[in-house]
Amino acid sequence: MTITYELGNSLYVNITNRCSNDCSFCVRNEHNGVNGKDNLWLDREPTVDEIKADFEKRNLKKYDAVVFCGYGEPMMRAEVVIEVAKWLKEKLPTIQIRINTNGQANMIYKKDITPQLKGIIDCVSISLNEENAEKYQKICKSVFGEAAYEGILEFARLAKKYVPKVVFSVVDILPKDEIEHCRKIAEECGVSFRVREFIE
Repeated sequence: MTITYELGNSLYVNITNRCSNDCSFCVRNEHNGVNGKDNLWLDREPTVDEIKADFEKRNLKKYDAVVFCGYGEPMMRAEVVIEVAKWLKEKLPTIQIRINTNGQANMIYKKDITPQLKGIIDCVSISLNEENAEKYQKICKSVFGEAAYEGILEFARLAKKYVPKVVFSVVDILPKDEIEHCRKIAEECGVSFRVREFIE
């Protein structure tokens, strides 16, 4: 069972296969992993102790960042992300910790969890994916329906109070005018913007 895996100069953490979205373009629909060697489908969700034990096998100093991102939405298990991130910061205070998320954590937990990220998460990267709620729901099929989109924007606005860097990202297969509209949405929310490569 793959809990941590390497991609580029970062160490990624795979803690769940659950997700509140069912995106039509998700890499999970076509592949068992993203780096060509690790199968990211979990037999079951790893415990905090199992996640820590997996980290203990790694030399954390060799990575640019630890990224909570696997074959599921990491914030489905926000309490685990927070506990493990705190432990990592105690072990190695200089380690950069990022969460790659769909931005629906506050909807999942029915409360604002962003204050809990303060001091332990350095970056939150949120997949915006589309320029409005209708288009987002069409391709991402959130369990929260079209309300998910405003929830994502609100999550970003709240997270930036507690996390040094908050980023909206979109995949590069979107039309250029839609990418530019998404860039403006990021500006309006006061967060950074990144166009990421689509993984086939």
